[in-house]
Amino acid sequence: MRLDRSAGLAETARALAAGDVTSRALVERTLARIDAAQGSINAFRIVRAEAALAEAEAADRALAAGVSKPLLGVPVAVKDDMDVAGEPTAFGCCGEFPPVAEDGEAVRRLRAAGAVIIGKTNTCEFGQWPFTEGPAFGATRNPWSTAHTPGGSSGGSAAAVAAGLVPAALGSDGAGSVRIPAAWTHLVGIKPQRGRVSTWPRGESFQGITVNGTLARTVADAALLLDAASGNHAQDPHKPPAVDTSAAVGRDPGRLRIALALKPPFTAVPARLLPEVRARVVELAEQLAALGHTVEEADPPYGQIGLTFVPRATAGIAERVAEAPFPALLDRRTRGSARLGRLLGGAPLRAARRAETVLHGRIGGFFTSYDVVLAPTTAAPPPRIGALLELSGFATDRAMIAACPYAWPWNVLGWPGVNVPAGFTADGLPVGAQLLGPANSEPLLVQVAAQLEAELRWHEKWPAPPVTERSTAA
Repeated sequence: MRLDRSAGLAETARALAAGDVTSRALVERTLARIDAAQGSINAFRIVRAEAALAEAEAADRALAAGVSKPLLGVPVAVKDDMDVAGEPTAFGCCGEFPPVAEDGEAVRRLRAAGAVIIGKTNTCEFGQWPFTEGPAFGATRNPWSTAHTPGGSSGGSAAAVAAGLVPAALGSDGAGSVRIPAAWTHLVGIKPQRGRVSTWPRGESFQGITVNGTLARTVADAALLLDAASGNHAQDPHKPPAVDTSAAVGRDPGRLRIALALKPPFTAVPARLLPEVRARVVELAEQLAALGHTVEEADPPYGQIGLTFVPRATAGIAERVAEAPFPALLDRRTRGSARLGRLLGGAPLRAARRAETVLHGRIGGFFTSYDVVLAPTTAAPPPRIGALLELSGFATDRAMIAACPYAWPWNVLGWPGVNVPAGFTADGLPVGAQLLGPANSEPLLVQVAAQLEAELRWHEKWPAPPVTERSTAA
């Protein structure tokens, strides 16, 4: 049996368990696809060819012995901010980094589920920006239009899944860094509850605003990878109650009250929802109404939530810069953010962290009137490669806020959000919408996302294979 690039995570796992294909054959084909697409898409920082083949052979032996694990022998990718034993963790930075000794907890759990870690995907420097470019690795390109970015900071993971190089991948989300690239590459992206997927060896990443999440073509595959990666290290400070996200897929959520939130949250500079993106999100709202849900325009009471985000984000950058082995090679914007983070790292940071409880109460009250929020994931389609790369720090911030003002409040809150594909612009560029809920609402959000998927069948639409891949395809 030959699985093509359209085979999803669950389908691949079933084929392996049934003996229809071997893990080694799958990994060999995956490596060939990655190699063929690397020149045009450039999704990977590290490809673990030799190690992945050895892991595949071990998986084949386990399969032959009757071992059953949810992802046994399935190749997946992880973002290059996650530790993989024997590989460096450069997190988008220039320089030669030493290999780490141990897997991070999320990677350890993927291995425990049987997954083969095929490689580490590109990300911008310390995951700061909604584009995946930099002098350390070049530009990662969007499979739907290689002149455009796939977004960031999990752009490499998104590009790898959207191009069909892997069936699913882990990313991380500190201000939308799973949901934004998912929106811009026509994928499902789950940002889970804080602590759902461990960020260990850091108990908190970027002062608690960054979580690990999943990218896949279908809701079921994104949920399957989430369940496989979920769980905690003994020293994790955040340990939410366990949920079975996969079991929720396909379950009827009943009639829900859904708030269509089109107004950008508080931002220091102007942000405007482009009409073409607004139209796609409104169409999703109309689809939800046709499914029997009550949908009305209403915006969560965000207030000046941005004042609590900036100290946490910049203090997190300052922590990373202090640990960087090659600080002179860092982007000038990174060094500027670190300076601000050091200024805000005392009383302002403590105040920002205390404010989270107040925000939980105020915005949590919104969920006594509504079950789910539907909002744009971004205000604009993906920008062109290079459009933000050489800007000053202030100009970059303005451009980011203009394009991506909607995702980051849920990072402050630590609550779940799911990007779903919302269609395309007239130029063929993907855009998305996010389903947002209160604490531990992943099952409800994936129920709604799966309802939409069953109607819209977004996973059936694919970008053309990269030219190099088409020319080498068998």
